[in-house]
Amino acid sequence: MPLFLQTIVLLVGSNIFMTFAWYGHLKNLATAPWYIAALVSWGIALFEYALQVPANRIGFQQAGFSVGQLKIVQEVITLAVFVPFAMIYLKEPFKLDYLWAAFCMVGAVFFIFRSA
Repeated sequence: MPLFLQTIVLLVGSNIFMTFAWYGHLKNLATAPWYIAALVSWGIALFEYALQVPANRIGFQQAGFSVGQLKIVQEVITLAVFVPFAMIYLKEPFKLDYLWAAFCMVGAVFFIFRSA
C-alpha cells in the first residue's frame, strides 16, 4: 500500500476512536459521573494515539506530507467521520451546515496542497 494511503487509513482509524472518545460518552455514559466518562474516554483515546502517531510519522517522514498538509487531511477526515457518527450513532439530524463546512474544507485542501 502506498505510504500516503497508509497515512490516510491510519488517520481514519484514529479518527473513529477519537470521535467515540470525545462524543460516545454522551450516549453511553450520559448518567455516569463525568470522571467515569473521562476515564473511559482516555482508554479509548489510547487507541486513537496508537494509530495517529504512526500515521503522522509515516506521512511526514516517508510520504512527504508537510505538517500543515497532515493537519488539513486530519480535519477533512474528522469531518468525514464525525458527520455520519453524529447522524447514525447520536441520531442528530443532517444540517446543511455540514455541507457548507465540507466545501470550506475542500478550499482548505486546495490551498494547503496547491504549492506541493
